Amino acid sequence: MKTALITGACINTGVAIVEKFASEGYNVVFTGRKQEQVKEAEARYREKFPKVEIMGYAIDSLLDERTVNEAAVDALFATLDEKGIFIETLVCNAADQGLGMEVFENPLTDFQRVLNTNIVWNFCLSEHAARRMKEHGGGNIVFINSNTAYRAIPNRIAYSASKGGQLGMMRAMALDLGKYGIRVNAVLPGMIRTDRWEKNPDFYENVPSRFTPIGDVANGADIADAAFYFAAHARNTTGAELTVDGGNMIQLYPLVPESK
Repeated sequence: MKTALITGACINTGVAIVEKFASEGYNVVFTGRKQEQVKEAEARYREKFPKVEIMGYAIDSLLDERTVNEAAVDALFATLDEKGIFIETLVCNAADQGLGMEVFENPLTDFQRVLNTNIVWNFCLSEHAARRMKEHGGGNIVFINSNTAYRAIPNRIAYSASKGGQLGMMRAMALDLGKYGIRVNAVLPGMIRTDRWEKNPDFYENVPSRFTPIGDVANGADIADAAFYFAAHARNTTGAELTVDGGNMIQLYPLVPESK
C-alpha cells in the first residue's frame, strides 16, 4: 500500500488532501505545527478511515526567521525509516501566508520567514523524500502553490515572491529528478473557501477574486483532487502546473455583477 506525506494537514485544504488520499486507499503521514492539534486530527482521521494507517507528526518549519529547522526534518525521516515507512508521494501544502506585508513597515525578517518556510523548508523536505524515492525507483512530489505566483495581490509581496520561487524550484527539481523516476508538479489554487471565508463573510462577499469566469470558488476538495491527479494518474507528467482558480488567471480583471 502506498503512503503519502502531507504537510500542514490539521486544518482547511490540508484536511481535504488527507481525506482524498486516505479515501483512495493510501496510508497517510501528515504534519502540523502544534502537537495538540496533530493528535486531535490524527484521532479524527483514524476514526473516519479505519482501513488505512494514519500517523500525525508535529514539526516546526523554522528555528527562527532566518533558520530552517533542518534537524526536525532529519528526525521526521529518521522516524519514518525506523518504522519502515516509505513516502511514495510528498504533498507540500504547509505555507506561511505572509499576510499584511507592508513594504515600508515590516522588518526584513518577516520577508525572510516567508521565503524560508515556502521555499527553503519545502526544498529540505523534498530532498529528504527524494533520497528515499531514488532508492525505491521513483515517487512523486506535489507543491500546493498559488496563482499569486503570477498575479500579485496587495500586501502579500513575500508570499508572491515565495510562490514564484517555488515554481522555479519545482521545474528544476523535475528536471534533475526525472532520471530517477521522480515526478515533481504543482497545483496553483486561487481563492479557496477556508475557515477565513467563514470568519469574514462580509469581506469575501465582495473581494474581487471571488468573481471567477465560472462563477464559483474552489473548496479544499478541488485542490485535493488536483494533487491526487498528479500523484496517481499523471504518469507521464512532470514539471507541470495545474491551476485551480475558476479561471481567474485568464481574465484581465474580474467581471463584477452590477448588483455588487
